[in-house]
Amino acid sequence: MKIKYLTKQAVLKFIDSALKEDIGEGDHSTQAAIPDHLQQEANLLIKSDGVIAGLQLAEWIFKRFDPELEVVLLKEDGDVVSEGEIGLIVKGKAQSILSTERLVLNCMQRMSGIATYTRELAQMIKHTQAKLLDTRKTGPNFRICEKWAVNIGGGENHRFGLYDMVMLKDNHVDYAGGIKEAVKRTKKYLAERKKDLKIEVETRNLDEVRDALEAGGVDVIMLDNMLPSAMREAIQLIGGKCKTEASGGITEKNIKEMAETGVDYISVGALTHSYKSLDISLKAVK
Repeated sequence: MKIKYLTKQAVLKFIDSALKEDIGEGDHSTQAAIPDHLQQEANLLIKSDGVIAGLQLAEWIFKRFDPELEVVLLKEDGDVVSEGEIGLIVKGKAQSILSTERLVLNCMQRMSGIATYTRELAQMIKHTQAKLLDTRKTGPNFRICEKWAVNIGGGENHRFGLYDMVMLKDNHVDYAGGIKEAVKRTKKYLAERKKDLKIEVETRNLDEVRDALEAGGVDVIMLDNMLPSAMREAIQLIGGKCKTEASGGITEKNIKEMAETGVDYISVGALTHSYKSLDISLKAVK
């Protein structure tokens, strides 16, 4: 489960949209106060401990806005950093530095927070076979950066959107009239459209696990909000016929116990919706 859609072209499209949102018709504060010819430099100052993420993105933002800006990376994405360290130095036109400052910081603070929390959880389950996954619980139009940050922190990416994998969740199952009917209709749909997509089914109890197995053609069975004891029983029942994923209410308090059940994947929505942003600032070199 890799982030297939993380390409430079996709990232540049995001950058263009974000710059347009922030700058609009012009950065009037900067244009009014700062001479057009003024050359300056600034340091990216790390103000709290964690895992740094978004340095490559920061360089692309600076250079997308002004190709003449010089960016010196002093750290690499995924490095463990401490308060007081400098992540990068940017040199060039002062107006360009000021106009891109907030976008760089908005991205890096959030990405570093996600990477830090991801690293924390990944370390807690590294002694098991379980792989840590993100979810679609991301900020609109910021998903590409959030999933990139999960990768940097040592996690793996689940589906990117609704179009690259079939996931039949509880509401799909209930509306369709049960797991067997939902899977049957899904396989027919994919065959008619000649689409080769993996199918995952969310199950809430052992009876639904049995239904998913009997339906056939399921690649992943999600064990949603199950106790570890029930998960172990479900995994034994599945017997390696497909991959298993634990999901629902998983935090640093219970992830180790969940991983030790023998599950293949653990998806944690909190990676991208309940992290704490890393404190980072861009300071002018006087």
